[in-house]
Amino acid sequence: MNEDLMKARQILEDLTPLKTDCGRCCGAACCRDAEGEVNGMLLFPGEEDLYEDLDGYTMTPVPQGTLLVCGGNCVRQERPLSCRIFPLLPVIRDGQVKTVTDQRAKGICPLARQGKNALDPEFICRVQEVGELLAKDDIQRRFLEELTAEQDELRELRKKLGM
Repeated sequence: MNEDLMKARQILEDLTPLKTDCGRCCGAACCRDAEGEVNGMLLFPGEEDLYEDLDGYTMTPVPQGTLLVCGGNCVRQERPLSCRIFPLLPVIRDGQVKTVTDQRAKGICPLARQGKNALDPEFICRVQEVGELLAKDDIQRRFLEELTAEQDELRELRKKLGM
C-alpha cells in the first residue's frame, strides 16, 4: 500500500468528529444499514489490499472504485480512511484542497446536517492534513478530483430538490 495512504490512516487513528464517541449521539447511524440498503465506505485506491484476507468484510466493485461493507462490526483500528474522515471529505477546488461536509453524509449523520461548526476543530484540521497529503500522489489526487465532481453533482441535486 502507498506510504502516504498509510500515513493518512494513521493521522486519524485516534481522532473522531467529536471529543467523545459521536456514535452515542445517533446510535452509530453511519455503521448501520438503512432498511433495504447496504451501506459501506468507499475505499481509497490501494486500501483494498488491507481487507483481502480479513474476515467480516465484503468488497463490492462500484463505479467510483470499491465499496467496503463491514456489517457495522469492524475492529476500530481496521477502519478504512473514508470511515475515519466521515462526515467530512477533502476535495480539490481551484487546484487546492478544501475540507467540506460530505454530501453523502447529510442523509445519515446528524453532525453532517449541522455542518463543520459542530465538529472538533482538531478533527477538521487533521482531515485537511490528510487531504493535502493525499493530493501529492497522482492516483489519490485523481480519486479526490472524482469525489469532488460527485460532491458537486450531489450538491446541485440537493439544491434542485430543496434539501
